[in-house]
Amino acid sequence: MYDCVVVGGGLIGMLSARQLKLEGRSVLLLDQGRLGAESSWAGGGILTPLYPWRYPEAVSHLAAYSARHYHSLAQELLEESGIDPEWTESGLLILDADEKVQAQAWAQQFGQDLRILEKLTAIKSLEPELATQANEALWLPAVAQLRNPRLVRSLQGSLQYHQIDYAEHEAVCEIERAQGRVVAVNTAKRRIPTDTVIVTAGAWSAGLLEQAGIAVKVEPVRGQMLVYKAIPGLLKHMVLDHGHYLIPRRDGRILIGSTLEYVGFDKSTTVQARAELNARALALLPALSDYAIERHWSGLRPGSPSGVPYIGDHPGLHGLYFNCGHFRNGVILGLASVQLLLDMMLGRTPVMDPAPYALNVAH
Repeated sequence: MYDCVVVGGGLIGMLSARQLKLEGRSVLLLDQGRLGAESSWAGGGILTPLYPWRYPEAVSHLAAYSARHYHSLAQELLEESGIDPEWTESGLLILDADEKVQAQAWAQQFGQDLRILEKLTAIKSLEPELATQANEALWLPAVAQLRNPRLVRSLQGSLQYHQIDYAEHEAVCEIERAQGRVVAVNTAKRRIPTDTVIVTAGAWSAGLLEQAGIAVKVEPVRGQMLVYKAIPGLLKHMVLDHGHYLIPRRDGRILIGSTLEYVGFDKSTTVQARAELNARALALLPALSDYAIERHWSGLRPGSPSGVPYIGDHPGLHGLYFNCGHFRNGVILGLASVQLLLDMMLGRTPVMDPAPYALNVAH
């Protein structure tokens, strides 16, 4: 019997399993596919929400906590797995600065280093190759990034390092309960006794929780991205402009993202999205025309109405917890979300007020 079964092996599921093991709990992690192969793998890894002042404060509180702790986690994962998640403080340059008043208020409230660039020359000094005539931009020099595929591989390596049990390609078909509490999870292969279950299944969480009597407003939202095989130095910082972003990796690759599509569980890529993203990338950084598109992919974000995740426990079923609905911000919110839920589970003073993430709050 395991102390806890974590259902869903993305970033949040793997972090939860790792932290529970460090707390001395026996834990089993289950995923219907491969660990980290869904939205955790597919994202860009920017360690801030895009235009964070547009979100409820509950999102910014989680993001601020995670941003403070990801560097040390990345170092731990490198030591345990031998795989570098490539935490890089590359900064974020935002070219559409029409919301600078809101941005400044957010930065002051959450202690963020936000600078207003008021001349094109200042913008060009940061990114000479950008094709922009903007005379004003927002510059967040302390914003870092992680490289998603390397992050999930290093997390899986950490699970192995800590000898944490996990099973891939094993979907949970039932959360078994008796007398108002969790007693087991059932898969097509076996019955697994446990008195604690955490659902961290991303876009698939709503279906799992529905059978236990919880209605969470989490739905799949497709996002498509491209990556160019460019050279180091072509783009030095992350750039955001009217909803699209460019992310330079250490090896020179540059990502452009992303679409926002409500198409159910369809993960196919489209010719239209490829053309749209390519056109936007070349408009921002014309030098990319010299480099090939290396890959085009999509992922399914766990969409929630306002981007505030659901973090907490089932009000009527003892032992069932959930951590889902992070929408576009699973990486930056994930570390804090896991810490908050484990504090609640283990009876500790939580790192922040859990009330905004409860089921009875209008998300």
